[in-house]
Amino acid sequence: MSAEKQSADQFIIRTFPVGPLQCNCSIIGDRISSKALVIDPGGDPDQIMALINELGLHVVGIIHTHAHLDHILASGVIKEATGAPIYLHEDDKFLWDMVGEQCAMFGLPTISLPEPDSFIKDDEALQCCGGVAIHTPGHTPGSLSFWFEEYKTLIAGDTLFQGSIGRTDLPGGNFEKIVTSIKERIYCLDDDAIVVTGHGPNTIIGDEKSSNGFVRG
Repeated sequence: MSAEKQSADQFIIRTFPVGPLQCNCSIIGDRISSKALVIDPGGDPDQIMALINELGLHVVGIIHTHAHLDHILASGVIKEATGAPIYLHEDDKFLWDMVGEQCAMFGLPTISLPEPDSFIKDDEALQCCGGVAIHTPGHTPGSLSFWFEEYKTLIAGDTLFQGSIGRTDLPGGNFEKIVTSIKERIYCLDDDAIVVTGHGPNTIIGDEKSSNGFVRG
């Protein structure tokens, strides 16, 4: 088996919709170290934990592309179950603190969340699989994408979708900033890289550069 094949086999990614708004939650893991990241646990904590246990992974971080309620609802429960720290970009702390108001806005039961353990900075290395955080503001001020260069995989949250982009009409949204984020931070990555979106199907960076209805490369 080639070194390239061994490396690819080492990488675990499982993405599935969770919660009332069907946010895509991702579990990123390493078969050798058994370390894992939980990205955007927006609900259904039992489902998330069942998969973590099935894969035999040890969660070292709970990280968020942004702090809209559909991406954070189960964060506290996952932290309690795993002991893993919670990470967020500081510019989205105001949304994290407003989770009760966000729940009321959507008619959901109010929850409380623990404080984030640390704030992620632009270009900060993640604790697993060689990942790097990329600050991609626009959908929210603190929106992040997570780039796993070796595996040509980008977790884009609600910044980029198949044929579309994240909405910018909610508090903190900014259309000019999301366009700049996509053009200058995402479209410079590998054309054949997979984009895991915050909702709906995956896409490919090259496809979005050539055919996205909002931002072309």
